Amino acid sequence: MPVVGAVVLAAGEASRFGAPKQLLLLPDVLERLSGRVAEVVVVAGAYPVEVGVRVVHCAGWAKGPGASLRCGLEALGDPVEAAVVVLADGPDLSPAAVDRVVQAWRDEPGDVVAASYGGKRGHPLVLGRAAWTNVPDEGLRGIAVRLVPCDDLGAPGDVDRPEDLPERFRRRD
Repeated sequence: MPVVGAVVLAAGEASRFGAPKQLLLLPDVLERLSGRVAEVVVVAGAYPVEVGVRVVHCAGWAKGPGASLRCGLEALGDPVEAAVVVLADGPDLSPAAVDRVVQAWRDEPGDVVAASYGGKRGHPLVLGRAAWTNVPDEGLRGIAVRLVPCDDLGAPGDVDRPEDLPERFRRRD
């Protein structure tokens, strides 16, 4: 069976959030990946990150998410044939969505397979090794993907501002 790793993008400066949100959200995201892939790499950039998995610092993180993704892909081991890509600011990532997109990639290997919610492309996505060299600085938004409906599993979320945080992260006064 093809070996699948994961790249968690956590390199951004979180300017709209006003603080390094990845430090708050990463533990939940990593927990949701636990046991689902052979290897996990977290890509840091604007802020240092310390978690219980391998972290790589991407010096070129400010060029865009594609630059960070390339750093993460380069850090994955040689046996890895595909990478699940998730964002550190998606704390509601469904483990079942990870399983579903990985299985879809295994069933019909292609360059890129992505979860969809309401017909719109989202995360997680699986990037086959053949596509690793074609990642532009701006990321994968412009690359054709095969969509795998995950509406029944709930979207992973997208925390841009403090008010976007799920209730479990909000301070109780």
